[in-house]
Amino acid sequence: MSIKELVAKIKSGEVKSYDVVKSYVDTINKKEDKIDAFLLLKTDEALQKAKEIDEKVAKGEKLGRLAGIPIAIKDNICTHGVRTTCASKMLEYFVPPYDATVIKKLQAEDAILIGKTNLDEFAMGSSTENSAMKVTKNPIDITRVPGGSSGGSAAAVGSEMVPLALGSDTGGSIRQPASFCGIVGMKPTYGLVSRFGLVAFGSSLDQIGPFSMNVEDNAYLLNIIAGEDDLDCTTKKGLEKVDYTKELGQDISGMKIGIPKEFIEEKGLDSEIKDIVLKDLEALKELGCEVEEFSLPSTKDGLAPYYIISSAEASSNLARFNSVSYGYRAKDYTSVDDMIEKSRSEGFGKEVKRRIMLGTYALSSGYYDAYYNKAQKFRTKLKDEFKEAFKKYDIILGPVSPILPFKIGERCEDPTAMYLADIYTININLATVPALSMPGGKSKEGLPVGIQLIGDTFSEDKIYKVAYQLEKKLALQFDREV
Repeated sequence: MSIKELVAKIKSGEVKSYDVVKSYVDTINKKEDKIDAFLLLKTDEALQKAKEIDEKVAKGEKLGRLAGIPIAIKDNICTHGVRTTCASKMLEYFVPPYDATVIKKLQAEDAILIGKTNLDEFAMGSSTENSAMKVTKNPIDITRVPGGSSGGSAAAVGSEMVPLALGSDTGGSIRQPASFCGIVGMKPTYGLVSRFGLVAFGSSLDQIGPFSMNVEDNAYLLNIIAGEDDLDCTTKKGLEKVDYTKELGQDISGMKIGIPKEFIEEKGLDSEIKDIVLKDLEALKELGCEVEEFSLPSTKDGLAPYYIISSAEASSNLARFNSVSYGYRAKDYTSVDDMIEKSRSEGFGKEVKRRIMLGTYALSSGYYDAYYNKAQKFRTKLKDEFKEAFKKYDIILGPVSPILPFKIGERCEDPTAMYLADIYTININLATVPALSMPGGKSKEGLPVGIQLIGDTFSEDKIYKVAYQLEKKLALQFDREV
């Protein structure tokens, strides 16, 4: 049943919250050793919270929209009194003194935090292999990566250890792992969901979003976490409250779907993925949509500007980790400068240091105009191209990743190959528009292939409307290894 239906049964007393949470705890106990999705588990506290909710039901007290539902949180989202590490040695023992706004919203609706999930260190990566703590496995095939950087959250949902999870997306970090794990992941419009309490990577790109097994549950969770926040000045002011589940199931005939030829003509696109995208376009035609190929020329050039902008922002954001107030501190040093240098050298992993160096270089005197300024001009051009496209099309469709889920260790020593895996997702963050990843088909080996539905700013309701109908038509099921 859907999360909405399950909550209704918990509130009516027909189903006990304790039994729901206990079933997920049992699944975690059975599967976590094989998947390694979690960095921290709060199962005892979750079961106690479930008992309290059942007591409130018995007393007839009012409960929230997620009453009794367990949820996993990516470990770069601050949780008061609960360790938040960003999967880094630098923050291995950091316990935030406050909650992120999204955590407050979940708590207000009686959601139950069951654990914090693994990620690429400081959300920098595409495979969750950059974690300083552990390597998460793909629940479809445990020899393969779950994607990144939100691989822990995606694997936790994909292995049915939790029904819902939150991740963050800077250049595809929700959509790519959702694709690799055969689940649904939404990167909302920049400014729709508060970033307060999200440990910053690229501040103009980062966005928190939901993972779920299906489109309806995803829309239901976005209803709860979306909205203006006085603690985050980048959230959209005066935005009308939208119920993202309202139009699910409505007719989509007549809607216009655009497919950029640059997406299909990309040389690195796996032929199986291309075939599945084209088949899904045919399915949308059968549902009455008008499908048309068009050109979105700047998207083929987005990778370099993205990595310049994101690395520049990472360089600035991570400068705060100097080991003076908090964070990892080296044991042997001779001065304050020596302490900071050694602590950062020892506390940050290879990929984080690579991006800090790239970003610092791009912002340095003499190179700012040549690199960072040009990247920002490209970003403006890209936004304009998307804006023009959405005057004609309701949805733009394409692949999520040019490659199938790859083997653990296969790309670790080739950062360029790893970065190229983000070619279809990074443009969305640069343009600040929303996009949803959903299962679009299976490879010959049974591996999931995600497709990406992209909409104009604040058109998440339209994306969900199309995705829901396509999900019902495709009716995909995956054989999960664990």
